[in-house]
Amino acid sequence: MLRIGEAEYEELRRHGEETYPHESCGVLVGRTDGGERLVTRVARCANSCADSPRNRYHIDPREVLKIERQGRGRGEDVVGFYHSHPDHPARWSATDLVEAHWIGCSYVITGVARGKAEATRSFLLVGDDLEGSAKRFEDEEIRVTGRGER
Repeated sequence: MLRIGEAEYEELRRHGEETYPHESCGVLVGRTDGGERLVTRVARCANSCADSPRNRYHIDPREVLKIERQGRGRGEDVVGFYHSHPDHPARWSATDLVEAHWIGCSYVITGVARGKAEATRSFLLVGDDLEGSAKRFEDEEIRVTGRGER
C-alpha cells in the first residue's frame, strides 16, 4: 500500500496539470514500513525526454541521486516515482515497465485529460530481473491521509 498525505497527493496531480500537454515526472520520498510506503515529500523533476515529452518521460539520474542524498540526510528514502499520462488513462504502458528499475518502489500515474487531473493509480514494481522478463507491476492501493493522520 502507498500512504500519501493529501497535500502531497494534490501536489503530484497539480504537477501533471501544469505540465500538460507534456508528461510530468518526479520522485516520491519517504520511508517503508513493512509492506507500506509512506510518502512524506514529492520532489518534482524536469522531464528531460527531448524527443517525445507528450508521451514519454525521463528523469536525469543525477537528479534522482541528489534527491536520494537529501532524503537520506533526513532519514528518508526514495519510495517511488510518479508521472502523468496526458490524454491517456492512468495505467502503465509497456514502455513504463521497461523503464522501471526500482524493485519494491511505487510507480504512480495520473491521467490528465484536457489539462485536468483525473484518475491517479499506483503500481508496485515487483520481481528480480531488471531486464524485464521477471519484473512486473502489481496494482497497489493508494491511501490518501488527512493532515496529522500519519
